[in-house]
Amino acid sequence: MNFKIIFGTIFATLLLTLLVVNFAPGEKKLKTEITHLYSVDDPQFLKSMGLLLGPSILQGNQATELLNGDQIFPAMLASIRSAKKTVLFETYIYWSGEIGDQFAQALAERARAGVKVHVLMDWIGSGKIEASVIDKMKEAGVEVERYHPLRWYNLGRINNRTHRKLLIVDGATGFTGGVGIAPLWTGNAQDPDHWRDSHFKVQGPVVSQMQSVMLDNWVKTTGRVLHGVDYFPMVPAAGNQAAQVFSSSPSSGSESMLMMYLIAITAATRSIDISSSYFVPDDMTGDALVAAVRRGVKVRLIMPGAKMDAETVRRASRGLWGPLLEAGVQIHEYQPTMYHCKVMIVDGMMTSVGSTNFDVRSFRLNDEANLNIYDVAFAARQTQVFEADLIKSRRITLAQWEARPQSEKLKEWLAAKLAPLL
Repeated sequence: MNFKIIFGTIFATLLLTLLVVNFAPGEKKLKTEITHLYSVDDPQFLKSMGLLLGPSILQGNQATELLNGDQIFPAMLASIRSAKKTVLFETYIYWSGEIGDQFAQALAERARAGVKVHVLMDWIGSGKIEASVIDKMKEAGVEVERYHPLRWYNLGRINNRTHRKLLIVDGATGFTGGVGIAPLWTGNAQDPDHWRDSHFKVQGPVVSQMQSVMLDNWVKTTGRVLHGVDYFPMVPAAGNQAAQVFSSSPSSGSESMLMMYLIAITAATRSIDISSSYFVPDDMTGDALVAAVRRGVKVRLIMPGAKMDAETVRRASRGLWGPLLEAGVQIHEYQPTMYHCKVMIVDGMMTSVGSTNFDVRSFRLNDEANLNIYDVAFAARQTQVFEADLIKSRRITLAQWEARPQSEKLKEWLAAKLAPLL
């Protein structure tokens, strides 16, 4: 009996099964084109965003952008150090290094002071954290859990990661955006070793929704329900912004984030500005952007240039640009360093920020969370930030895209075929 052949066959069968389970859709995919029926200024738009799709839109919030690590990390650490009762932290990336140590020390200090501290890090995204860092937090009383650790009996869920970036302190102050806890996010995007990213601090009633999103994955991971006034205190108004925290997960509404983006794009009548670190649109989202341009909407995109951490994703993205450029979508590549921002501004009124990339993985496979702000002044400020990034970006024209070498076209064509798996 040839045991090599037998084991080889078993291994190949298991591998094929894993691929099928990972990439076969668990729910019916959204296929119907969403029709433009109303504008962002129409009250029906807010009804759709708050009733048809997601949680209620709440008044009385104040969100502020934080640009790059030099602004982001001090604000997050200061908030953790000020905690009186609870800290909840869910993140995709948590690596060892100086900034990782600073977070671990701050979380451990609060736990020793009697604060209830809960940390949920993705099993894959935290692959570069040393066990000693986790041990120090646990020894101090921090509850640290990994999301979807790989086991032989749960291979089918390896492709479902928590990509969320949520920090909630005392149930009243929240942070979300694109930043991970790793050296790449430190500094001020001054060179290719320090990335350009945006994160957002928010206060007001909407923070309770952010807490609920985090606690949903905590329950899935631990089976323990965290509740009571320490986690859900009465949160007073902090500003005049309307907001909601939108979430998605393959286990509970895998298409909801996609629908949110599509309805916002379809409602646009004036402008759509998208900052995206990984822009690999499927047919529906690409068609929605093209349709927006044909309605007279000015569509501008910023994404990473050559200084990108995922070359295959960049090639896949570039291979899909043709119809967008032909329609008149303005595509820009950020030049100084890796561009990791995830922001969409629609008609100068709605701004969506958070962890979601403009790709199939975020729309259908990952657990994601976005903060949607419905406020003209906030959108105007984020447009200023967008246009400052635009100055450091290079616009790609249709002529330039069509003139690229055949070897590049072939690589991009092949990468684009893998787009649903990236």
